[in-house]
Amino acid sequence: MKQRTIRLALLAGALAVAVAASTAGAAVNEPKARSANNLTVWLQVDARSGWPEVVAAATAQFKQAHPGWDVTVQYQNWPDHLQKFDATLAANTAPDVIEMGNTEMTKYMAAGAFADLSSKKSSFDNSSSWLKGLAASAVFGGKTYGVPYYAGSRVVTYRTDLFKQAGINKLPTSLGEYTVDARKLAKKNSAKSFSPVYIAGTDWYVAMSFVYDYGGQIATRYRGNWVGTLDRPAALKGLAAYKAFFQASSRASKTAIETRPNPYDVYAQGNAASMIGPGWFSCCTGDHKAATAQFVMPGHVKGQPMPGFLGGSDLAVPVTSSSKSEAADWIKAFTDTTSMKALQAKGNIPNATNLLGRSVNERAAVRSWFVPTAKHWVDVENGNILRNMLAQILRGKQTIKQAASSASDNIALVLNGS
Repeated sequence: MKQRTIRLALLAGALAVAVAASTAGAAVNEPKARSANNLTVWLQVDARSGWPEVVAAATAQFKQAHPGWDVTVQYQNWPDHLQKFDATLAANTAPDVIEMGNTEMTKYMAAGAFADLSSKKSSFDNSSSWLKGLAASAVFGGKTYGVPYYAGSRVVTYRTDLFKQAGINKLPTSLGEYTVDARKLAKKNSAKSFSPVYIAGTDWYVAMSFVYDYGGQIATRYRGNWVGTLDRPAALKGLAAYKAFFQASSRASKTAIETRPNPYDVYAQGNAASMIGPGWFSCCTGDHKAATAQFVMPGHVKGQPMPGFLGGSDLAVPVTSSSKSEAADWIKAFTDTTSMKALQAKGNIPNATNLLGRSVNERAAVRSWFVPTAKHWVDVENGNILRNMLAQILRGKQTIKQAASSASDNIALVLNGS
């Protein structure tokens, strides 16, 4: 927690220096910057290798609407792009547009690194139906600081051969049906190490999907403060459903995390009939690739997907940009319906529910959720508050109500920290 606080303070300090320098020299420097008429855009290398024509089309559209302007797209790598961005903020040389992973947004929004786009939100195509899990990641303190770009959903990856052997001829469309199927799979495969549905006990990404499926949430803002809400009735129902499903379907350790071992390793070793996780899990199924398929994780209401934690990217405008309006216009072009359809044709999930198609990954993205966009959320994660709660519940050390109440109190304490 201390290390993270220091890093955020350094970022805020660097940002303050950059903003001050930009403001102090605005009268002299801004006309010079404008005369250059050049927009600098940072995108991840995925765009260069996967959909360069979409980038080119958006840039052409922008330049047509802004005669005399040019756009320089610089492609970045995920491992070091934040370090490079921090350096540009300190030097007041940040790009005008930057792609951020949705889980990276909060730290920078909290530090004041991005321009407020709230007044422009309605001008972006499909903004009224942006994917909830992406849109929420770009909102801080009630203001919008980013625009959803594209998403990655979570689905069920399963072995068709084992399902068939267990007499399962129709994929489940509700949590109840999946539970029945899990019991059939367990009966057919009696090895103690075999999981009908492999879920690590403290995989809070899966567990919180149950909470949101029942209408609960992790925390909410009330009168300027964060309040933990896992002990409220809807969330408690979701936690109870998670415990029941885990007990019926998974033979993983009740205290295991989702990367030790990775679910796809368990699956590849033949110790799981199915697993819940990102769609790309299908790449790592070992000798079972030919018998591997995917379906949408069903919610407790028949025919309704369970909300999933979306991965993905947002686009933001650094607050130090002297071309904020033009930067927003480039983002508009790059995220309009035409661009989203082009991204969709490349196999990506577009940024709005009204654009979703019928692929498994797109149907899974219809309902989604995101963690509270609070300055100290990362401290909740690092403090293992949710993992500890799940371990207490699954091991029967505390009742669901007791464990959830304790977790809610701790979440509120951390999120409201200075």
